[in-house]
Amino acid sequence: MKAAITTRYGGPEAMIVGDVPDPVCGPGDMIVRALAATVDSGDARVRAMRMPPGFGLAARLAFGISKPRQPILGTVVCGEVVRLGPGITRHGIRDRIIASTGLRFGAHAELVRISAREPVAAMPPGFNAEEAAALVFGGMTALHYVRDVARVSAGDRVLVHGASGSVGTAAVQIARHLGADVDGVCRGTNAALVRSLGAARVIDYTRVDPAGELDRYDVVLDTVGGRSFADWRGVLRFGGRCAFVAAGWREFATAVRTRRSDRRALAGVAPESEENLREIARLAEIGALRPVIDSVYGLTDIAKAHARVDSNRKVGSVVVRFTPQA
Repeated sequence: MKAAITTRYGGPEAMIVGDVPDPVCGPGDMIVRALAATVDSGDARVRAMRMPPGFGLAARLAFGISKPRQPILGTVVCGEVVRLGPGITRHGIRDRIIASTGLRFGAHAELVRISAREPVAAMPPGFNAEEAAALVFGGMTALHYVRDVARVSAGDRVLVHGASGSVGTAAVQIARHLGADVDGVCRGTNAALVRSLGAARVIDYTRVDPAGELDRYDVVLDTVGGRSFADWRGVLRFGGRCAFVAAGWREFATAVRTRRSDRRALAGVAPESEENLREIARLAEIGALRPVIDSVYGLTDIAKAHARVDSNRKVGSVVVRFTPQA
């Protein structure tokens, strides 16, 4: 089968397309013929070994010291089940599903092995493969941070920093679904999109410093990084909390230090949860969450897809479309 592979850490040019062996379907596994996948920030970080401050050594130990231990990146796939291992009863051959392989990666290939431990949900009706794939990474991450970490509830005032990215676009919609009043921070060129997702107000960070919005918000969701809790503290109301999606050691340490404070920093790692994936699919089906697609590339243009992620200009998700095999 064809797959996007990298045998070294580096820029987008490190990604090439080559032939690799088909995956083996063991007990509890399923093999999915990929229809679409996404290239997410996690893929780009591992490819370049570009990690949040303080995580470089741990990342190399986890992913490979001098080169990626897993040469096939990709954590999200939308595809059709073509093979089932012993013990799989909840899905059938030809079912169309969305799934996340998490830190095992392997999704940027024509055939993807999904293990019993990895989240799988039925492809939401009414969505094509590219749209369904675009729901997964941003949707699951946003759901975890908005609902479970920041505990957004009806009536909260929420500021989403990075509101036009894959996590940010989902976070705006999920916070609105939970009954919050939402403002977004993004480039002015993306303001109309962010408003269409439910933001009442959009702050163009190229013109206005969003950290100058004093004492306005119950929750700040920072999906971008680069700002400290000290920057955001003045934005928060009494009892407010700032959740860092792209957290380094500084944010983790601040979260510990402020856990009993009148304004709190929050940081963590979004878990791979089938319950959350199914909830994302449900929200999409009822119209509470719509995917935002920046661009679609063929597998042979995987380097261009990575370059688009590296540009820090993408709006929503970068999608890879697979050509159906005969």
